[in-house]
Amino acid sequence: MSPFEVVAEPARRALLDLLLDGPRPVGELVARSGLSQPNTSRHLRVLREAGLVDARPDGQRRLYALRPEGLAELVRWVAPYQRLWQSSLDALERHLDETE
Repeated sequence: MSPFEVVAEPARRALLDLLLDGPRPVGELVARSGLSQPNTSRHLRVLREAGLVDARPDGQRRLYALRPEGLAELVRWVAPYQRLWQSSLDALERHLDETE
């Protein structure tokens, strides 16, 4: 499954968002996502198989963390489009500067 197919699922995007601040155990991801434990584990498995997250043992639990290199394909695809909104933001900044 490609990274694009993986992140098309809102629950998986929500889990990625929860991992932005650093590694988290599955139990915390379950509590914060509102998903059941089996659903959380299923989505984490898909994210891991797609190379978007890593899992490592930490005593009795597993910690999940983002793999920035796994997100690289998504970033490369979005980069050309970033120019579109950047130019809009630049135009907004110029307009705001002129109105002050």
